[in-house]
Amino acid sequence: MKRVLVILAPALLGGCVVSTLASTAVDVVTLPVKVASAGVDAVTTSQKEADEKRGREARKLDEQRGKQIRMAQERCRKGQPLPTDNCAAVVQR
Repeated sequence: MKRVLVILAPALLGGCVVSTLASTAVDVVTLPVKVASAGVDAVTTSQKEADEKRGREARKLDEQRGKQIRMAQERCRKGQPLPTDNCAAVVQR
């Protein structure tokens, strides 16, 4: 029985070696394609990414405007407006 296993073992294990070699060959062949596509992705901007960036910028501007309005309201309320503050318009908001 041991002789049969010793004789059949290389034949049975040979498939593992072949599949490993085939898998490695596929990885080596596809590697340049993966690298090139990653480079293109890093350089280009998708429409979705551009829209997200514009949205972030718009929200940031809105936050800044809101902060300026709140500060102008506070100055007008305290009676210390800046020359550029329009207290009549600011207080109504």
